[in-house]
This record gives sequence, structure tokens and C-alpha cells, in this order.
Amino acid sequence: MLGTTVRAARLVGAAALAAVAAGVLTGCGGAPPKAGAAALVGEERISTAVLDGAVRDWQSQFRADPVANQMRADPGNPDQQLAVETLSESDMRGALNMLVKIRVADEVARRNGLAISEGTVDRTVAALDRQGGARSVTLAYGLPARYTRDLARYLTVQDQLATRLGADPADPRGPRTTTALQGVVDRFVRTAADMDITINPRFGSFDPRQVAIQPVRQRLSATESGTG
Repeated sequence: MLGTTVRAARLVGAAALAAVAAGVLTGCGGAPPKAGAAALVGEERISTAVLDGAVRDWQSQFRADPVANQMRADPGNPDQQLAVETLSESDMRGALNMLVKIRVADEVARRNGLAISEGTVDRTVAALDRQGGARSVTLAYGLPARYTRDLARYLTVQDQLATRLGADPADPRGPRTTTALQGVVDRFVRTAADMDITINPRFGSFDPRQVAIQPVRQRLSATESGTG
């Protein structure tokens, strides 16, 4: 069932969510985060210092893990294997995106009455170990290894919710499972829309319709936009 869960995780945040979220409010967050905050999720603050440290650790671990590189690499873009020393904005945004999604998943679990026990998370970690290694999977998601259990909890929420919504472990591509995964996406979208999530403008803005941080959009001049 975990392979189906990972597929759901990729769906959460995909561009296709726009259609699912057509009726969901798009406004999230209020005042910009205070200095030193990368994001605010409700009353919880994710500091830029924590984010910087996480991405620095991730970079060194990721470069040394060929399995994580293979999982993450885009076959059409070999340069995506990231052999850089500096912290890129895309790396920072990607890690922050996952840290926010993990918190959204916790709220999804609370709202849907899902009991995510440590034993259940242990089983997810074990399943990931059988599919290439939980540590490597975590690195492929853009987080350092110390977030392995957080990622496993995030995937467990999706797995349990998909099961509740009727996913069929014996038919991961069948209509019941497809409908259930779409339901998982819908629950994440609606939960994110209800949460008070504010992102430091340096990293972009949170779009609950895609459960993702969108990059900063650069304004084009009149000449560049073709309106001059």
C-alpha cells in the first residue's frame, strides 16, 4: 500500500489540484512573518535558522547518497542531481514546502480522527527501508535524514486516509484506489485552505489549491511582457 501512498504524496501539490480545488477559498495567512521566520503555520514558527540548518545538512547527506540522487533525478535533466555548495532558493523553498506539508498532514489527521501511533510510523519506516531505504527517500524529498520519521508520519496519514476512503491495496491503479487518492488530495487541499499559513515572501507564497509554496514571481517590464 505504501507505493500507492507515495503516489498520493506526489499528487498532493501537483498542478492537477487546481481542478479539485475549484471551490476552495484561496486566501491564506495574514501579516507577513516576523523577522527570522521562514513560515508561520498557525501559531507555530519555522525559523530561517532551522531551515538553513536543515538544507545545509540535506546537501551534504544528499551528495553522499547515490540512491537518493537516483530517486530525485529527472531523467531529462541530469543536472538536477545537485552538486552545489551554496544554498539555492529552490532548495530552501523545497525543504520549507515539505516542512509545511508535514504540518498540514498533522492537521488532516486531527480533523479526520486518524490515530497515527509510533508503531504505525515504525511500520512505514520499515516499508520505506524495503523500497530503497527510508533515509534515502527522505533525502529525495529534500529533507535531511533527521526528518525521516516526520516524513513517514506524513505518508502514514495519507495511507490511512486512502484506506478509509476505499483504496484497494490489491489494485493500486484501479478505479476505487484512484477515487480514494483523489479524495486524499481533496482533504489536504481543504485543510490547507482553512489553516493560517504565511510564508516569508523571500521564498514565495503558499497556494492551498496546490498545497505548495509557489516561487516568487518576477514582474516583467512592459517591453519584456510585450505590452510596450
